[in-house]
Amino acid sequence: MRFTPYPAEIEFAMRLFYSSLSERDRRRYAAIEAVKLGHGGILYLANLFGCSHRTIRNGLDQINQPPTLPIGRSRKKGVGANAVLKP
Repeated sequence: MRFTPYPAEIEFAMRLFYSSLSERDRRRYAAIEAVKLGHGGILYLANLFGCSHRTIRNGLDQINQPPTLPIGRSRKKGVGANAVLKP
């Protein structure tokens, strides 16, 4: 490990925030933190967040690609999104 681990109170806040995010945002948040930490950051954060190192690597791939959904959406529109309900 070539970085200084976060203090316990920061780790607690990070875990709390991480747990409030969607699956996609969790990957991306962990990836951003891993980039900030540098060497060893992926394994440190995988242990901190209780996720796979592959999850963080997938997040790294995602943060280097343009968004595929409009801002504010976490899913594509469903088939019945524009259906009209009949009484």
